[in-house]
Amino acid sequence: MKRTLQSLMLGSCLALTLGCAATSNSFTFTADLPPDFAYVASVYYVPAKGQTCTVPRADNRVPQFNREWRTEYKPDAQIEIRRTRKGCELVIDHVELQLNATYGKDRGDFGRDWAKVVVREELPAEHKGTFNSTGESEFSGQCQWLFRTSGGLRRIVKILDCKKMDASGELLKSRPFAAYTLDDLPGKTVKMKIKLADEERPAVGDTWVKVPGGWKRCMGDNFADQYAFCYGNYKDFSTFRMPGGRICTIYPGCTEDKEVTP
Repeated sequence: MKRTLQSLMLGSCLALTLGCAATSNSFTFTADLPPDFAYVASVYYVPAKGQTCTVPRADNRVPQFNREWRTEYKPDAQIEIRRTRKGCELVIDHVELQLNATYGKDRGDFGRDWAKVVVREELPAEHKGTFNSTGESEFSGQCQWLFRTSGGLRRIVKILDCKKMDASGELLKSRPFAAYTLDDLPGKTVKMKIKLADEERPAVGDTWVKVPGGWKRCMGDNFADQYAFCYGNYKDFSTFRMPGGRICTIYPGCTEDKEVTP
């Protein structure tokens, strides 16, 4: 009789759309990102509520998804919610999301910022992510490129700055973030949606001047001046080198057809 009941229960599970075995202890994380963006997800676990055990880090390694994001990126990750290590019951605590975006062909031509998904036993209703009728929850953010010059050639480098976006589309001061309860996640999908700001802006104030077509770089004391603040001098500007090697006078609207010497 017991075996028959177990068989019936198993049959009921298999009849579900997603399948009990596949979803009862996992959720899908996915991302809608701009071109040339990728995420790396690191999943952290802690002892479940009521547990008095601890697990050394060597036995509680942090699973990572898209570690080789440059060559093996996949937008979907199947994340385990509960697991046992050394006899200790563990639950997911948070997912650390590394946002990487490339802007040039050199290996160092990329920017990085962070997002996060937190999981708790309980959360106030106003702080908890909600799911639609298809079992999907979405949180949003916007990233913007901040540009500056670096080195003796005044080469353009960029910094990635990402902020959380609320339901009305307003940018907040915090990084992209969402929170869920353990009971809400099984079999569900959490999506991070990131857009890229239409315009870039200088990373450091009083170093560039806005002009038609973009920005001009203040000269400073001379071309070797690494800080090169404008200090009210809005007449003397310098060239700079784009990530691909092109030398220009206006960023990003470079109009030069050939390289010139600074």
